[in-house]
Amino acid sequence: MTNNRKKSPPVKRRSWSGLFLRLLLVAALLLTVWVVYLDHQVTSRFEGNRWEVPSRVFARALELYEGASLSPDALESELAALGYRRDGALSQPGTWHRQGNQLRLRSRGFQFPGGPESGRTLSLRFDNSTISQMRVEQGQPEPVVRLEPQAIGGIYPAHNEDRILIRLEQLPPLFREALIVTEDRDFADHWGLAPVSIARAMLANMRAGRVVQGGSTLTQQLVKNFYLTADRTYSRKLNEAMMAVLLELRYPKEEIFAAYLNEVYLGQAGQRSIHGIGLASQFYFGKPLSELEVQESALLVAMVRGPTYYNPRRHPQRATERRNLVLGLLEEQGNLSAGAARDARRAPLGVIEQPRFQANPYPAFMDLVRQHLKRDYDDKDLQSSGLRIFTTLDPQVQTTAARRLSETLDELSAGPGNDTLEGAMVITRPHSGEVQAVVGSRASGAMGFNRAVAARRPIGSLIKPAIYLSALEQPSRYTLISPLKDEPFRIEFRNGDEWSPKNFDGKSHGEVPLHQALSKSYNQATVRLGLDVGLDPVRDMLQRLGLERRPGSYPALLLGSLDLSPLQVTELYQTLAASGYQVPLRSITAVTTSDGEILSRYDLEIRQVVEPGPMHLLHYAMQETVRDGTGRGVYRFLPDAIHVAGKTGTTDGGRDTWFAGFTGNTLGVTWVGTDDNVPTLLSGGTGALRVWGRVMADLPQQSLAPVVPGNVDYHWIDTESGLLTAENCRDARRIPFIAGSAPTQTRPCGDTMGGRVQRWFERLF
Repeated sequence: MTNNRKKSPPVKRRSWSGLFLRLLLVAALLLTVWVVYLDHQVTSRFEGNRWEVPSRVFARALELYEGASLSPDALESELAALGYRRDGALSQPGTWHRQGNQLRLRSRGFQFPGGPESGRTLSLRFDNSTISQMRVEQGQPEPVVRLEPQAIGGIYPAHNEDRILIRLEQLPPLFREALIVTEDRDFADHWGLAPVSIARAMLANMRAGRVVQGGSTLTQQLVKNFYLTADRTYSRKLNEAMMAVLLELRYPKEEIFAAYLNEVYLGQAGQRSIHGIGLASQFYFGKPLSELEVQESALLVAMVRGPTYYNPRRHPQRATERRNLVLGLLEEQGNLSAGAARDARRAPLGVIEQPRFQANPYPAFMDLVRQHLKRDYDDKDLQSSGLRIFTTLDPQVQTTAARRLSETLDELSAGPGNDTLEGAMVITRPHSGEVQAVVGSRASGAMGFNRAVAARRPIGSLIKPAIYLSALEQPSRYTLISPLKDEPFRIEFRNGDEWSPKNFDGKSHGEVPLHQALSKSYNQATVRLGLDVGLDPVRDMLQRLGLERRPGSYPALLLGSLDLSPLQVTELYQTLAASGYQVPLRSITAVTTSDGEILSRYDLEIRQVVEPGPMHLLHYAMQETVRDGTGRGVYRFLPDAIHVAGKTGTTDGGRDTWFAGFTGNTLGVTWVGTDDNVPTLLSGGTGALRVWGRVMADLPQQSLAPVVPGNVDYHWIDTESGLLTAENCRDARRIPFIAGSAPTQTRPCGDTMGGRVQRWFERLF
């Protein structure tokens, strides 16, 4: 029988070896891709801009020299803010010692924009709040020695990481040894992974019954912090191990170690995270890393394991035990003698109560700094490039202004309806435009609305010097003794509205000389003068003095119906205080890279906008304002020997009270009022002036001494008639005039019997 079935083709046997080979090739390809990807991650970050380093902002540097107005108490306060410590032996930089009126200190070096300033040992002698003698005991002798500036804040990236980059040569003694013996003993020998260390750590932890050692290498910890998330997954651990190996293959140990020191997380300050041992040293001990003692270095190393768990401020006992463990390991390895280890274990933690390295202790001033920086820098550069910004802030002036404003408002708030009082103040140097202090609110250290920079309120009588200056620029028409009518009048507008200005006291004073109208702040006389001079010249004057926008043309402008911030008022009065020279306000002196290369220098720029003659006459009248006029309360706070020029300002109901005044070395503008614009029942003289006076009384003051221009002559004037008279006459007053504008007629003293009888009755009654 024939079998017609077709034969099935033979079944090919699978080649397991071939399949395995193909799978191996695929795995090798995937492994290669994975390694190449991880290698790219490692190199792109490590070779690029590794960190977004915030810009660091510094206050002015305190200058020490013979004749400087500085008390030993004020210097002690400055040294404390800089983290200097009492030490009679001056054993290291950042130490000082005082005995009576003599103070010795050992300063730190600092990289200033103009070059480095080396550390020196100084001996200072004080006499009546003045440095009477300065001797350089060690270091290069200099007539002026600068202390390093106080760090007053930073401009941070969005992730709020903060750090101070350090180099390995800045490490204090035994820091490197402490970190390696505690965290990674085989760091010098391994290739990123250390199986022996893992086994050793497991054994040590089992013996102690708790975690005392870790198995991860420093390289693995750096990879985890630098590149990866904190997820506890096998894939993350695998990536960490491979990236650690790749990092070790590509970069030298020293570079990896330095990166670790700058990256390690060591605590939290509010929303700001503290990274790197450079910032941690300032944050916990208030001093540079290089000045740490061995027990302080051990504490920072101890916190690497758990900055929150071993936080020395919250858990001092835990932190002490962990620190002492690190010291014990140093002793075991022979890095520390038994006696030195014992002394270090007995030492207190040494942590300062409040971090001096605060994120933003002066928020109002920092607002102004940011505003000025925006002219030249974008936010990304400021947040990530590690720039160093040197400012004009004087911490002593700032602290004094903030304290006195708060204290005075507390007192004024005791009155009815004043519980919502607020205030602001700006203080500058008249002839340099350097802003020394900005106080933006009653709670000056808190973030919030900055009234000094952002609150625009009617300025009231602060506008009057601009009006009188416009008139005094016309000496053929106006002098300080020109008679003005302080009498009621009415202005009718085209739409039928009427305006009739009134004096603050509700009274009229008849015919008064021009200087008295300003010093007494008579509204009726001022408006008459302003209308006679013309609104346009007054508006021009405001812009010449520093007002950026041109104000509207309306009669109420003459009584201060112009909304300005205290900072904008300061810009106007800066020109008045600088004798007619427009001096732009400066909050920044220089910006440098982290290495000290100068990027921008903000030098003094001045331009004369008002002639010296009219300015001198205005200064005369503004000094009269504080001697005999609305600002006479100044001399409740300052001695009579200090000459001051100033002007009060008050709006309806005391909703805004102002005082702007300047001495020979200080200009201050103060505002007191409420945010909801309710009446305060105060005036410029009882509100803002009180703050101003207390602040200035606490600061070293130089008397205002304007230089008499060549075209200004002083003459004795009879105040009754306005005519020339003799110096010894009864009503004689010495008054300045621009050459050619003084009266030509003379009135004799008139010392007759009738005159003597009249003067006797006047003195009697």
